[in-house]
Amino acid sequence: MKKTALIVGMAKSGIASARLLYANGWRIIINDLKPEISGLEKALEGIEYENRLGIVPEALLDGVDLMVLSPVIPIFRPFVKAAIIKGIEVIGEIELGYRFSNRDCRFVCIGGTNGKTTTTALTGEIFKADYALKQNGGRAFVLGNIGVPIAAHAMETRAGDTVVAETASLQLESIVDFRANAAGLLNITEDHINRFGSMEAYIAAKKRMFENQTEDDIAVLNADDPIVMQCRTRARKLLFSRSLEIAEGAFVRNGIIVFRLDGVETEVIPVDELGIIGAHNLENALCAVCLSLGMGVCIDAVRSTLRTFRGVEHRIEFIRVLDGVTYYNDSKGTNPESTVKAIEAMKAPTVLLLGAGNYDKQSDYRPVFRAFGGKVRAVVVNGSNTDAIMRAAKEEGYADIYPVPDDFAEMIHTARSLAKPGDAVLLSPACASWGMFEDYEQRGRIFKEIVNSL
Repeated sequence: MKKTALIVGMAKSGIASARLLYANGWRIIINDLKPEISGLEKALEGIEYENRLGIVPEALLDGVDLMVLSPVIPIFRPFVKAAIIKGIEVIGEIELGYRFSNRDCRFVCIGGTNGKTTTTALTGEIFKADYALKQNGGRAFVLGNIGVPIAAHAMETRAGDTVVAETASLQLESIVDFRANAAGLLNITEDHINRFGSMEAYIAAKKRMFENQTEDDIAVLNADDPIVMQCRTRARKLLFSRSLEIAEGAFVRNGIIVFRLDGVETEVIPVDELGIIGAHNLENALCAVCLSLGMGVCIDAVRSTLRTFRGVEHRIEFIRVLDGVTYYNDSKGTNPESTVKAIEAMKAPTVLLLGAGNYDKQSDYRPVFRAFGGKVRAVVVNGSNTDAIMRAAKEEGYADIYPVPDDFAEMIHTARSLAKPGDAVLLSPACASWGMFEDYEQRGRIFKEIVNSL
């Protein structure tokens, strides 16, 4: 008799989970609070399932063996507790994908409040370059919160492959057996407080990436972040730092990235040869160096990739120069700390676009205005966080801020009118995109379309 899986939340992870379980002989029930989801039928084409969209999950628990939960749904919701009481196992998509991956496939995971997408993409490219140089038949899969669920490719993995996975706190909350052979934690700053209820709960979820590690694994920690350094793990620790010389790990000496392991030092490349700019991206690169060299990647693959990798879409992404003004898309800046890093990377006077979303994370926006350092010419803001952003500007004594209605195009036109030749226009919202857009990717794509049509 087939076992039954209830998939709650039918975005990318839910679709991948349904397809994976169906392929392995499970009966599938799909559920979401939305009664209709555009494109879902096509995404599930070729599998059989029971459509229970628009029904509360509590009404669907009878006969269910496994519940796979969307990462946006808190594991402490009443219907989840009811499922557990009934003996139903509740997991998330990354746990599911891990269980169906080849056991001799390595998992290299990257977490943190900011920078994890760039670091995941960079680390993935390093591992791909390594496999290409060694020509041993192994492959690198770049998966997870970066946009491609682990469950979507779990069955393709083979012994000797590596899954480089971006792991977010929302996903780590529901792991059971998920184990990272190498795990890197970039930083922890305030984010998703509305979702977790407290900073302490958010930090605890982040730290779970080390939970199932053994003495045979590697934990890569940011020595410049005191919260990260409080993480406990049984794995071997490699540290990275922009300001300190590290006993084991990666650091900078005389402008050159150095990696030290077992007393042996390797000069990697000069910092000014990195293909990605900004102090935050140096941290990302140092973490990637530790993860790759710590896992036996050849130095040539590391050096060549660090020089050629130019970043990821939606993260301080150059769009165009128009009338002497340079436009950048940083839609991935979904919290204040991420936006601070984008501002710090700007060299020209900047017109900053904040908000552009209708979801309240209860963030503190004052650090954004403190980071301006005289370089932000004006701020344009819209969305449901406008009042909170305006209050933060007033408290920090910043007056050049322009609220506009919830019209994204008008927001961009306003920024254009405020910018002068030699300036930059930067979309780095410091807010989630939900409520106005499907995700930060759609927000970034629309921003680029509008800018390129000017």
